[in-house]
Amino acid sequence: MDTFAFILLAAIGGIAVTLQGQFMGIMDQAMGTRASVLITYASGGALVLVYTLLRGVDLTGWRGVPWYAFGAGVFGLVIVATIGYVIPRLGVANGFTLIVASQFFIAALIDHFGWFQAVQRPMDLTRLLGFGVMLIGVWLVTK
Repeated sequence: MDTFAFILLAAIGGIAVTLQGQFMGIMDQAMGTRASVLITYASGGALVLVYTLLRGVDLTGWRGVPWYAFGAGVFGLVIVATIGYVIPRLGVANGFTLIVASQFFIAALIDHFGWFQAVQRPMDLTRLLGFGVMLIGVWLVTK
């Protein structure tokens, strides 16, 4: 896959996250956070189940996965619930600005310390300046 394809795929993912946030917000307002998370995960789970039944899946490598990586599904619930709850209360731009800024901060820590088998990428002055600019952007967007 070439660089353009990766950029396009990332953009599609970003669009999907934003639309999901707005749709989750609509469901959250109408029926509450728990019900909207249930519907979101049940519908996604049903799709994956059907796809897996049709195409199959190889789970033989599960023993090679570190124990903490199995928490990904739990974090997915936290993400979906947070998005559904925050977006209708703060707005799409404000909500995602805070969510994405938090992601960058934690990602920088994971990179810097090499946590969870990440390739270690130490924090340097350029990255620190980037975070400073980003924090100013967060403040301007959410002001």
